[in-house]
Amino acid sequence: MPAETFKKKNPITWIPTTWFAMGLPNLVLGGTVVSLLYKNMGFSDTQIAFWTGIIILPWSFKPIWGPFMELYKTKKFYIYVSQIICGLLFALSVASMYTNHFFTISVVLFLLTAFFGATQDIAADGLYLQELSPKLQAQYVGWQGTFYNFAKLFSNGGMIFLVGIFMPIFGNTNAWAIIMAIYAVVMLCLGLYNRKFLPATANQTTVKSASDVWLTLKDVIVSFFQKKYIWYGILFIMLYRFAEGQAIKIMPLFFKAERTAGGLGMQESTLGMLTGIFGTIAFVLGSLAAGYFVSNKGLNRTTLLLLCACFNLPFASYAYLAITQTENLWIIGSAVAIEHFGYGFGFIGIIIFIMQQIAPGKYQMAHYAFGSSLTYLGYTIASMVSGLVSDHLGYKDFFIWVLIATIPAFLITWLVPLKPYDENITANES
Repeated sequence: MPAETFKKKNPITWIPTTWFAMGLPNLVLGGTVVSLLYKNMGFSDTQIAFWTGIIILPWSFKPIWGPFMELYKTKKFYIYVSQIICGLLFALSVASMYTNHFFTISVVLFLLTAFFGATQDIAADGLYLQELSPKLQAQYVGWQGTFYNFAKLFSNGGMIFLVGIFMPIFGNTNAWAIIMAIYAVVMLCLGLYNRKFLPATANQTTVKSASDVWLTLKDVIVSFFQKKYIWYGILFIMLYRFAEGQAIKIMPLFFKAERTAGGLGMQESTLGMLTGIFGTIAFVLGSLAAGYFVSNKGLNRTTLLLLCACFNLPFASYAYLAITQTENLWIIGSAVAIEHFGYGFGFIGIIIFIMQQIAPGKYQMAHYAFGSSLTYLGYTIASMVSGLVSDHLGYKDFFIWVLIATIPAFLITWLVPLKPYDENITANES
């Protein structure tokens, strides 16, 4: 590789596009877009919740194949190639809409998209840590969050709004085909851009062979489960998002469902405005408030319980909407804003817990990745069964059930042992 390709590049030229691209596959497949796509194609909540849960599983297991990526090529290669492949897979999903086996084909295509989306996440996080000094990492971390949230606004706001505009004009299938085509073009453009502007650094690794990777991975896994109170920690991670995984998966389906079926009968354009704009702004404000709160109070039993309450109790707003079936958009928008603010504020609880209680030790970065993947796995398992519960109970009773489902999160938050931060390293990790 020519020496000039190793010149430092201004982070502002690649961090925004990289984190915007990281957000798109995750938000399309795990958020509102694909769920509404399947809803409009006539599939049941049970089918939608289960199969969209299957689709996003790669994000739960990405630490498994991440180490093997060190054996071949560079982090830059994995980022831009994954983005281009995601774009091509979105393009193929457009074609699948005009076949007789759309659901089966699209699930396979979206599962592959999730795999490459997770792959780019691994490489991007690694490149960020490899390329930037600790000072620059702290300086640009806000840019990561900002452009990831731009992706959220683009998907949950812009694209959902557009499909609502397109459907009366082009019809249901054509409208969704246009939306997925837009995603395809955007991902392809981002991949081609990042191929030029991502820093091309050498693969800084000491890994020599696949057997080395297997041995290291085995040590990482074994040492993870040898940590003090680890099973309490795993239970906390899995249960903290138990109610959320159910509520968030069904929420857009409830908003879209006809009022005669217990839903709110909202148009996609209205839903896009409420969740995209109200929801995103509230989420950002909640995240900022949580950052100040935790930095001042630190992690202790009281703060963790408060964060858990802020994360879980706002689901009562959806129960209120399901019970009343109000048509007042200000009330609906307020409910969305309350839930998203609570999510932004409370989610930091599980992140800080993993950082301070799970990650420290010999394999800090790897164990943080394992802990983060477990949060996704807990969310995914809960979301996969949510459709079955929703179809069985109806939306009103389902959201009441969600409130009941928050109880395990409060119990484990009260019971989970909290180790002093400077005593996290176990004997075998010293």
